[in-house]
Amino acid sequence: MGCGETATVLFDTDIFIWIQRGNVKAAQIVDRERERLLSVMTYMELLQGAKDRTQHRAALSFLRDFGFTTLPLTENIGHRAAVYVEEYALGHGLRAVDAVIAATAAEHGLVLCTSDAGHFRPIKELKLKILRP
Repeated sequence: MGCGETATVLFDTDIFIWIQRGNVKAAQIVDRERERLLSVMTYMELLQGAKDRTQHRAALSFLRDFGFTTLPLTENIGHRAAVYVEEYALGHGLRAVDAVIAATAAEHGLVLCTSDAGHFRPIKELKLKILRP
């Protein structure tokens, strides 16, 4: 089963990267969702990844045109992300950014849609949907 078929989904940054590369599966996953959510960390990664003003504007336009809602960093998300880093950074290579994205999904009871499940699989309370591009 692909991302976004059964529950409300939070999209990981890599889904947007696949869309930028022209991956049809990633675009279809986003298109299927009525409610499109991303973490503030994903929002910042997308803007930081822009190489120039044109790409920056294109990223903002994409998010606006497809009605994405950016979920903010809260105290609970920050605390949960810190716990994830304590537990999973050394053994599984979980980065702080990914910890915040995972914590955002977990705190809101969302399914995290990603194509990079390796870092996220050890987090038992996290529900994943995997894109296989």
